[in-house]
Amino acid sequence: MATGILGKKLGMTQVFSEDGQLIPVTVVDVSNNVVLQQKTQEVDGYVATQIGYDDIREKVSNKPQIGHTKKANTAPKRFVREIRFDNGNENELSNLAVGDNVKEDIFSVGTFVDITGTSKGKGFAGSIKRHNQSRGPMAHGSRYHRGPGSMGPIKGNMKGKNLPGHMGAEKVTIQNLKVVDVDNENHLLLISGSVPGPKNGYLVIRSAIKHVK
Repeated sequence: MATGILGKKLGMTQVFSEDGQLIPVTVVDVSNNVVLQQKTQEVDGYVATQIGYDDIREKVSNKPQIGHTKKANTAPKRFVREIRFDNGNENELSNLAVGDNVKEDIFSVGTFVDITGTSKGKGFAGSIKRHNQSRGPMAHGSRYHRGPGSMGPIKGNMKGKNLPGHMGAEKVTIQNLKVVDVDNENHLLLISGSVPGPKNGYLVIRSAIKHVK
């Protein structure tokens, strides 16, 4: 059954499997996930569960945020997202009432998940770093080292051209990552491998939609 939860990337560590194999894992905090709203087909035209994560003070919140979260009897949230499955999968979260907590035990060890986050921002980058283009000869007489090469005829709209520009800070999803361990005491998930984003970056964790059993 499809499900999902929000979390925060705490960093990476490593664990050992039962057969002694070393597994690099990302530690994700998933504490204090609260259901803020249940979207229904009759009212909203689609089915989804809105979840809030990471409390913020009412002083730095606006009135719509405060009023919305008060319906769930909880504090305003810094990170709010909808968990929605468009492929017809039954959503386990739809059975929860507004104000219920989403616990880490909705995922079991060995299940596969898709994780969405915002990648690290790299600032302004050239076409070699940003688009993995090849450089020119580094001899003194070449007069062309790391500049962009020929991009063909340029006329009108430049959209789609592999030019220098802002790199990173984009929405990225990594699919089919395995849940290595579930820490119910500390409300943590240990996910195999790396996940998008910097330390303390927010993540959306969903059931894998392409995993082949």
